[in-house]
Amino acid sequence: MGSFGKKLRECREAKKISQSELARILKTNHSIIGKYERDEVKPTVDVVKKLAENLNTTAAYLLGETTDSNILKDPLMIKRFNEVSALPEEDKKCVYSMMDAYLARHKLQGLL
Repeated sequence: MGSFGKKLRECREAKKISQSELARILKTNHSIIGKYERDEVKPTVDVVKKLAENLNTTAAYLLGETTDSNILKDPLMIKRFNEVSALPEEDKKCVYSMMDAYLARHKLQGLL
């Protein structure tokens, strides 16, 4: 898995924007973007969120918590996960069992 800087650069280049353009969007200097990409400086959490939003990815991807740059970008899915997270443990197990069964069925059908 790449470093924060490598992932940032990858996402910026995928969106076809320069360091200067990204800096302008974030209202900062282009040199700080270069420092982020070289892993010389670590951005704050708020900056990571802004970077992710403007580069069409997630903070989790930039921070190396996932290898999928698009995971959990669906706000309805995030809302549902948060609601499930607030359930009692026994109810969570029930939800997980239903999800597992549904996913297993789709895997068997070759849909996943």
